Amino acid sequence: MTGFLILAFLILVAGVVAVPLASRFGLGSVLGYLLAGMAISPLLVALRVDVEALQVFAEFGVVMMLFIIGLEIEPRRLWAMRGKLLGLGGGQVLLTTLGITGLALIDAQPWQTALAIGMVLALSSTAIIVQTLTEKKLMGSEGGEASFSVLLVQDVAVIPILALLPLLALPDLYPAAAGHGESAHGGLDLTGQMPIWLAAATRIAAVAAVVGIGIYAIRPLFRYIAAAQLRELFTAAALVVVIGIALLMSLVGLSPALGAFIAGVVLATSEYRHELESDINPFKGLLLGLFFITVGASIDFALAEQVWQTVVLGAGIIIAAKFAVLFAVGWLYGLRRQALWLFCLSLPQAGEFAFVLISFAAANAVFPEAMADMLLLVVALTMLATPLLFILYDKVIAHALCEGEGPEADVIEEQNPVIIAGRGRVGGIVDRMIQAAGYSTTVIDYDSKQLEVARKFGLRTYFGDATRPDLLDSAGIARAKLLVVALDEREQIDRLVKYVVKNHPQVHVVARAIDRSHVYDLWYYGCRDIIRETYDSSIRMGRSSFEALGMNAAQAHASADAFEEMDRKFMPAIADLYDPDIPYAENEALIARVRQLRDDWDPILREQMIEILRHNH
Repeated sequence: MTGFLILAFLILVAGVVAVPLASRFGLGSVLGYLLAGMAISPLLVALRVDVEALQVFAEFGVVMMLFIIGLEIEPRRLWAMRGKLLGLGGGQVLLTTLGITGLALIDAQPWQTALAIGMVLALSSTAIIVQTLTEKKLMGSEGGEASFSVLLVQDVAVIPILALLPLLALPDLYPAAAGHGESAHGGLDLTGQMPIWLAAATRIAAVAAVVGIGIYAIRPLFRYIAAAQLRELFTAAALVVVIGIALLMSLVGLSPALGAFIAGVVLATSEYRHELESDINPFKGLLLGLFFITVGASIDFALAEQVWQTVVLGAGIIIAAKFAVLFAVGWLYGLRRQALWLFCLSLPQAGEFAFVLISFAAANAVFPEAMADMLLLVVALTMLATPLLFILYDKVIAHALCEGEGPEADVIEEQNPVIIAGRGRVGGIVDRMIQAAGYSTTVIDYDSKQLEVARKFGLRTYFGDATRPDLLDSAGIARAKLLVVALDEREQIDRLVKYVVKNHPQVHVVARAIDRSHVYDLWYYGCRDIIRETYDSSIRMGRSSFEALGMNAAQAHASADAFEEMDRKFMPAIADLYDPDIPYAENEALIARVRQLRDDWDPILREQMIEILRHNH
């Protein structure tokens, strides 16, 4: 028990220390976990921890991740992705396998070994890519969807690769393979001794069973569990579903992650979808973190020190070769600019399945043991390089493409007294209200899709970045009376407000604020007409709540007005103490002022509410 507690404590401390540091420096959580694993590797060796066994357990985090992704993709959306699955995914796996096989043949490897290397290294890391794309909110982008399509096909490709590897065995390696132990794929495979046709039929039946269970069995199960009104039982049931499906897939020789994904897709329209996601997410996050730590800890530093030049060269060649294939496939499919670069920089590493396949190949006399150890180092290095490639995309490529290659802004041919920056769900309504009152507006928006929709309805909008001083000059900011800042991004709002307040103080600025702390930021910049984007709807909800509690309409309106008046007095008194260099929740003077004002004004507000209830019957 003590050994287990020491191991758990060591791993958790490593993750808790390393990941926040890596995130703070913009390296991402994945690289933080990998570095944490590398840091504690000597301690794990000293404690005689079986890192490979730990890694097999942690790989279940990948299964849970695919289940959650499936919950977010409805079947019709998956059907709509069929072109990407076949074109991008199939093309990448086939061409990468052929390309790396060719490189291995040039290195004088037997064709069987070369083909095995090509198949193993054609796969990418589902765990790293999906986790990173999700963190950076790129999963729904064109490049993110393309990357995910490839990963899905790769997960399916594991099945035929496992079937083909034993057929590539080299007779000369049989004695060494016999000493290597059991197949790393391992476990109980009920289809292992079946004829090919029967094994295929069994696997198809297993997939059909997963779909049937998702449609007909899981909903009644969760209704039954929900009746007990015990949250922990629902969590247990969610784990039973995922583990049971993974077990079924393993028993028939299929990828547990693929089975979990299929089950998630089937349940994507279920009323229990969000509950399942919230219950599984914590386990998924912890197990994925543990998996990345084990990857870092599994690096053989003694061997790496001896052959580091070969490992670095091999990793560089693999990344370059996969990048070239990804670029060709992505370009032919129609990906361009940011989408193409994101696609190419996401997938050039080897994946977590490579650890299983390499051991499986060594156990089946396809690789000599020394080559297997070398390939494991190459795979680990390519995975370590992936977060750095994402940093390259974020800091250099995406920034350069956005700044330098974006479409040119429209030429603004009119100058009106009102300029509106942003035509979205806020700016569009403001524009309609102002025009209905007879005022002319100039609307500027940088979202080309939003502009296309607006123009279809006959709404005049100029394409461009409203934070650019030259564009504001052409829109007539020097003669404008009013600027409405209705942009979505906080940084853009801040930049525009600061520029106009400083350089055109005669313009009245009405600015959209994301939250209360953003109000203080904008006040600090000099803006005095600030609207919190959820404030009015919150007041209306409070007013409806008053009516639901028994107030009549007049009382509810008067009570809401009293609260709003008090809150508006409250804001400037606090804003004067705001310091942008001190986090909002750490500004002691501001916190003390909030407490004081609340103690002073809450009784006054309470008295006002009582008077309203007394005189508005």
